[in-house]
Amino acid sequence: MPVPTNPPYPAVALPPHAKPTTVPMQFMPTFSLAERDSRWDTLRKKMIVAKIDCLVFLGNDIYYDMGTANLRYVFHVGGKIAPYGAFFLDREPILWNSVPHMNRPYNFNLSIQDWVSDIRIFDGIPVIAGELHDQGYDRARIGLVGFSSTLAPLTLLQGEVNTLKAGLPMAEFVDASWILEDMRIIKSEEEISMLRKAGVIARKTIDALLEVAKPGVPEAEVFAEMIRTQVANGAEPNVFNLFNSGPVEHPETELWHLLHGVEQPQIPSMRPLAWGDIILTEYHTKYAGYSCHTEYTVHLGKPPQRLLDLYEVSLECLDISREVLREGVTLGEVLDAVRAPADRAKLDWVELGFHAMGLASPETPTVVYRDGYGSDALNGHNLRNFVLKDGMCFGNNIDLHDPSWKVDVGTMLSDFMVVRKDSAELLVETPRELGVVT
Repeated sequence: MPVPTNPPYPAVALPPHAKPTTVPMQFMPTFSLAERDSRWDTLRKKMIVAKIDCLVFLGNDIYYDMGTANLRYVFHVGGKIAPYGAFFLDREPILWNSVPHMNRPYNFNLSIQDWVSDIRIFDGIPVIAGELHDQGYDRARIGLVGFSSTLAPLTLLQGEVNTLKAGLPMAEFVDASWILEDMRIIKSEEEISMLRKAGVIARKTIDALLEVAKPGVPEAEVFAEMIRTQVANGAEPNVFNLFNSGPVEHPETELWHLLHGVEQPQIPSMRPLAWGDIILTEYHTKYAGYSCHTEYTVHLGKPPQRLLDLYEVSLECLDISREVLREGVTLGEVLDAVRAPADRAKLDWVELGFHAMGLASPETPTVVYRDGYGSDALNGHNLRNFVLKDGMCFGNNIDLHDPSWKVDVGTMLSDFMVVRKDSAELLVETPRELGVVT
C-alpha cells in the first residue's frame, strides 16, 4: 500500500514508489508476525464472545509509560505523544500517533515494526469518531481500552471518552481493558525471550552499580550510571529506579528512609556517598516494552553482622521462591513458603511476595502485603487459590528489616522469575551475596 502521507503533509510529493526504510528494524527488538497473528486471533475471539464490534485504544504515558501497555500488546507500537488505535474484527487496525511534524515525511513507526501499516496523524478524538462513523460503527458496541493494573483501576481521560461518545451518540460503549489484561497474564515464549534479554541488561546494571558506588561519589552519579548502562545495552530509556542511600549507623532520634527505595524526583540527590552507607534499589529494565524487575542492596565498607543476617534470610526467601513458583502450585502455598523464613527469624517486612510483570507492573496476580493490609489489589485477598501456570512472570519483593535492631534500615533483594514445570527460571541471576564496596 502507498505510504500514508496524512494530508496536508508532506508539503511536497514523495518520490514515486518510495517506501519507509526498514534498516532501523534490524537494530530494534521486534516480534514476529506469527506472534501478532496469535494475539490478534485470540483477541478477536474474545471480542466475539463479548459481542464487541471494535475496540478503541486510548493511550497515555501514565505510571512510567505503562498506560500504553495494552496498545503495545496489540499494535507492537509504543509512544509518548498521543498513541491511539482502533482494532476491528474483519479489517486491518488503524493507529493514530503523534503530531503532524513528527509524521514528516512519514511516521517512524513504519520503520521499526511490521505489524501495523495504517498509521495516521493524531488530530483529535473527533477524527477517530469520524473514522468509525464512516466505517459503519455509528451504532456498534465499542470496547474502550485504557490502562488498568492491580494498582490502578481502568484509567481513561473523561474528556476523551465524552468526546468519543458525542461523535458516536448511537453507539454503545463498554469497558474492554480487562480482556487485554487477562490475555497478558501468561506470556508467550517470544515475550519471555524479550524479558530474558532485559534480564541480561539488568544484571549488567548491578555490575555498574557496584563499579561506580564509592565514597565521595554523589548518589546522582551512581543513579545515572545505572540508567546509562541500561540504555547503552539496548534497553529503553525508562527511568524506573526506586533508589535511596544513607548511613546505617545514625542517631536513634534521626529517621532515615532505608527500608525501601524512593521514587523520582525525591532522588537522586547530590549527597556524596560515605563509608558505612547502604544503597537500596528497585529498578525495571525495559526491553521491547517488557520490564524486568530487580532489587539489590549494597553496603560501603564492612557491613554490620545484623545486616548480613538480614540478607541471609532474604536469600532463603529468594531460593524458596524459585522452588515454589512452579506450575500447579497455588498462590497461598507460595506465600506460606516464601514468608516462612522471615517469620521464623521474627523479622518484619515492607513487601514480601511477588508481583506479575510484563508490559506493565504490577500485573495480575500480585501479592506483596499481608491479607488485610493496604488495598486488596496488593494483599492477595481472595487469591490464595489462584493456580500458577507455565509462562507467568514475576518479580520478587523481598524487603526485610529487623525492628529489634533498627526500625529504619533493611535490605532489598529480588530476581525475575518465570513459572515453569519443575521450578522457576531466573532471568537476572542477582548476586547471592550482599553487595560490598571495599
